[in-house]
Amino acid sequence: MQARLLLEDGTLFTGLGFGAEGQSAGEVVFNTGITGYQEVLSDPSYCGQIVTMTYPLIGNYGITRDDFEAVRPYIHGFVVRRHEPVPSNWRAEYTLDRLLKEYGIIGISDIDTRMLTRKLRHYGTMKGMLTTGNERIEELAERLSLTPLMRDQVARTSTKSIFSSPGERERIVLVDYGAKSGILRELTKRGCDVVVVPHDTTAEQIRRLNPDGIQLSNGPGDPKDVPHAVTMIQELLGEYPIFGICLGHQLFALACGADTAKLKFGHRGGNHPVKELATSRCYITSQNHGYTVLEDSVAGTKLEVTHINNNDKTIEGLKHNEFPAFSVQYHPEAAPGPYDSSYLFDQFLEMIRAHKRNNPQKPRQAQLAASLRGELQYAQK
Repeated sequence: MQARLLLEDGTLFTGLGFGAEGQSAGEVVFNTGITGYQEVLSDPSYCGQIVTMTYPLIGNYGITRDDFEAVRPYIHGFVVRRHEPVPSNWRAEYTLDRLLKEYGIIGISDIDTRMLTRKLRHYGTMKGMLTTGNERIEELAERLSLTPLMRDQVARTSTKSIFSSPGERERIVLVDYGAKSGILRELTKRGCDVVVVPHDTTAEQIRRLNPDGIQLSNGPGDPKDVPHAVTMIQELLGEYPIFGICLGHQLFALACGADTAKLKFGHRGGNHPVKELATSRCYITSQNHGYTVLEDSVAGTKLEVTHINNNDKTIEGLKHNEFPAFSVQYHPEAAPGPYDSSYLFDQFLEMIRAHKRNNPQKPRQAQLAASLRGELQYAQK
């Protein structure tokens, strides 16, 4: 099956199709990871995007559901140099081709992904259209020009109802803006009592859950498209310890008066070097974002830069100088990528315990537990 990828600048790539048939448009981005295509496919932060893998061989270890970072993929297309239709892995449950067919995702292989990546690095990410049909190029170009990029990705990927992952230790409210499973996994591994809530949960609704801390998740798109999240963070800042990851980092920055902007081609992959300013130590991190917090905008706020990207010097971490709150642009839960930065979850829990020592509160009463059960029962109806 022939497939074609048309970029908005008129560049056309012709290759072999796999996965679903049809037509799909989205922002064309690239990921530099060598492994982890399952986690990339299932990362909600790629919602609405056509993802190009720079590693040339994809599909060789098949698909294993245990490695997924969300219930389903949200990408709009998958671009690879070589698609391996027959996996060799004892854990494989089925093929990449079958997964893409199941969710209606078009794949294209046997194109020059190195050329495509160099173009995106030089000119920046751009809109593109994948098709397995025989439409004329002029028709595809017109359709592409009339197709807007998706703007409601957070609403599409966030949970629609509240749910919990019970634990015996600190209660963490995880606000789901398109959260990867890895965040929940890291918190529950530490015994936390995690309550996952939708992206539009208000500050008052979070208070009723009586959390010890608030985790702001990763997610897709422009942080300025989620103004209600900024309002919620502003209302709770200082009241509870807060830890933001990726989109959560950007929303935290906006809530504190800083500004964000789109990067030329973003950071996507499991091999990005980040410098911790306090120690000058370099961490290799997993990243997936197209926006950044502007350095100049931090100057007039109560925020302090804690980490920077060693490649382009963009901001990778922030902390509040008055309240127990911090954030990172990268993914300490990895999946895929190195686990160098998983200590940040321990740091978050230490911050919560220090906050509780300095602000002693009455033990949770039975009515608080009943309130949580009521919230859960209401959400499940």
